[in-house]
Amino acid sequence: MSVSTAKEARPAIVRVAGVSKRFVMRKDNSLKERIVTLGRLGRRHREDFWALKNLDITIEAGTTIGLIGHNGSGKSTLLKVIGGIIDPTSGVVERRGRIAALLELGAGFHPDLTGRENVYLNASILGLSRETTDERFQDILDFASIGEFIDTQVKFYSSGMYVRLAFAVAVHTDPDLLLVDEVLSVGDEAFQRKCLDKIREFQKEGRTIVLVTHSLSQVTEMCSRAVLLNKGEVVFDGNPRKAVSAFRDILEDRRISDEATVAAHKDIPVVASGQVVEATVHSVDLDNRDGVHPGDDLQIDIKLQHPTGLDNWMCAIQIDNAMGQVIYGTTTKRLAIELPQLKGELDVQFILRNTQFGAGKYFINVSLMDLSGTHLHDLSQACSFDAPDYTLAAGTLHAAPEFKLLSA
Repeated sequence: MSVSTAKEARPAIVRVAGVSKRFVMRKDNSLKERIVTLGRLGRRHREDFWALKNLDITIEAGTTIGLIGHNGSGKSTLLKVIGGIIDPTSGVVERRGRIAALLELGAGFHPDLTGRENVYLNASILGLSRETTDERFQDILDFASIGEFIDTQVKFYSSGMYVRLAFAVAVHTDPDLLLVDEVLSVGDEAFQRKCLDKIREFQKEGRTIVLVTHSLSQVTEMCSRAVLLNKGEVVFDGNPRKAVSAFRDILEDRRISDEATVAAHKDIPVVASGQVVEATVHSVDLDNRDGVHPGDDLQIDIKLQHPTGLDNWMCAIQIDNAMGQVIYGTTTKRLAIELPQLKGELDVQFILRNTQFGAGKYFINVSLMDLSGTHLHDLSQACSFDAPDYTLAAGTLHAAPEFKLLSA
């Protein structure tokens, strides 16, 4: 049998057909207000919010699906619908096999029971016999690494201990489908690595995983497919790298929209040498409108303004990646450029030669400063550019990899 035929033969473990989910949000906050607004008037104080809108998704066995989208896009709601935690308002969800879900901190734990008692309770709910749970209990305890706290009521657990025990139970119940929400971000780095190693082990065993995460690098590295949600709708379903690129475009559109909303907010005047400085970074533009490919020169055009004249100034640029990490920065002072007085408008330009940006979205920040380093005006995330996907490597640096086998 060919590889393509084998992939086509994979059975569906979850089918989501025409699923929508509505929540009713009330605008009357107190009991008194609700009594007053009973009946027809009550409709004015309620608003329907559609968290999911007519979704059609099929998840094949043995795949790892990443659900991505901004906060409020419907990711967690979809995961709860798939897991049977909540029912859809309309549509059908079909599931097969044993499902283990890590959806909320402490979900499924009874606060007045000890960790040990909750292990047996959760294992029973997931279909394990007491004998099987007895056999696996030590493995669960070793994985959770909470020691003597296993016999303490879980209401006294820290958030990290909650996650450790919940994940340990879930992965030791032989699930066919593992649903993981952003709860793993609560644990420490060592435990997160342990969880990711376990997920990779599940992948090798052919189990199905649906993962909600804000870590886009995890999506591109671990997932075979990604579903991008926006306002409760699927806007992309397919290659994880393309999904992440589309998501970054959505985030950039939202950022620009948010900036337009608060455009009326006035900047706090900057005072230097006892005087209010009126210097501004008026605009920033890029010559590379189709993206910045490895080896390209990046041209940044900047328009500066000062109404009366500014001496002893410098201009700075900083390039950040999508996670806010500084990738590159320089100033005219570093370049030993002697600048004329800034009076009226002045166009300046930075050119970065032979750039080697790794795949992803990058943001350019521009600052106008005096020579002591005081910021006179900043234009944060003034513009952005994309570096294309590179299948041979990941990261913020582009470099063509080579490999040699030096000895047999």
